[in-house]
Amino acid sequence: MRWDAELRRELDGLGGQGLLRTLRTASRAGPRVEMAGRECLNLCSNDYLGLTQHPAVIRAAAEAAQAYGAGAGASRLVSGTLAIHEELEQAIANFKGTEAAVAFTTGHAANLGTIPALVGREDLVICDKLNHASLIDACRLSGARLRVYAHRDLGKLASLLQRSGDFSRTLVVTDGVFSMDGDLAPLPGILSLADEHGVVRQAHHPEQGRGAVVMVDDAHGTGVMGPGGRGTVQHFGLDTDRFINMGTLSKALGSLGGYIAGSRTLISYLYNRARSFIYSTALPPASAGAALAALRVVREQPEVRAQLWRNVGALRAALRRLGLEPVSDDSHLSAVIIGEAEAASRLSQALLERGVFVAAIRPPTVPAGTSRLRITVTAAHTLDDVAHFAQAMQEAMEEVGLPHA
Repeated sequence: MRWDAELRRELDGLGGQGLLRTLRTASRAGPRVEMAGRECLNLCSNDYLGLTQHPAVIRAAAEAAQAYGAGAGASRLVSGTLAIHEELEQAIANFKGTEAAVAFTTGHAANLGTIPALVGREDLVICDKLNHASLIDACRLSGARLRVYAHRDLGKLASLLQRSGDFSRTLVVTDGVFSMDGDLAPLPGILSLADEHGVVRQAHHPEQGRGAVVMVDDAHGTGVMGPGGRGTVQHFGLDTDRFINMGTLSKALGSLGGYIAGSRTLISYLYNRARSFIYSTALPPASAGAALAALRVVREQPEVRAQLWRNVGALRAALRRLGLEPVSDDSHLSAVIIGEAEAASRLSQALLERGVFVAAIRPPTVPAGTSRLRITVTAAHTLDDVAHFAQAMQEAMEEVGLPHA
């Protein structure tokens, strides 16, 4: 292609900064994978409950494909919806405690469809600085005035709400569990500020007394956080109908897809306004079947989630014995800051050579100087796996010259 030389120079520049990304071929998803001809312990997956390999989930996917076919054929608004999509959405609504839900092909698509559907040029959208890229992309795509507050800074959020002026709608958008640090959004405080803003708006603009609405992207909390694994909103004991609830089917639930759960009016509105729903072929039936089975596992087998938390506790203890402090203890995600991208990459490679796969997280995913290892045990791992990692980590740190306890 005509631009290849220019693109190659840019790629070479990324390589010189330790920021070049390449694909590694793995044999499958799961707690152990074959990579580069050797078996590796996989500690960088979002398969938190190990459900990608759960027999009931795999069987349900196969049965759905057999019953409905390999694909959905078209958008559900064009060729009709499938019964399995309706069954999945009812199960999601029941799980989240809402009136209704709608499934998208990915979590990214759920965000890109929902936010621009709800706010536009006359509106304000307020976003946590460390929100997932799909949220930031969706906020920009909406055309609404975008304001960003420092991570988890309720004071700054309050200031932005107070200065929101005469915008028709105000939407506050936040992750529930922040995927690179593992900390939680202060949802009670965010909701309180949104409610206060609504009271002020009603007093000053009786004809526009809608106030602010809060949307929570709970991609990393769904299936894990809160009573029954129902999410970060439930972790804080808050009512789900006070939020626009977004989540994915592709992390703890081991399948593919995203969803929005909320009122019937909201979901009907998204049928008509969310472009990534209207103009996309529907979720493959196998993915819908797998997600349905995964929701049953979460509901009926709480011991799976309990095993995850036991493994998380053992991992945190092992890290601290090495003198490594996770960024946050709020969730099941354990991020360890290394610093420069090159050092994080060398440590990741040293671990891989010892049969442990933990990807280095580097800019632009995280700010410069905060490259890290994001270490995730799952319910499918064992305490022996954690001990294996700890030994490999100690040796890898010694090899690359990083201090340890």
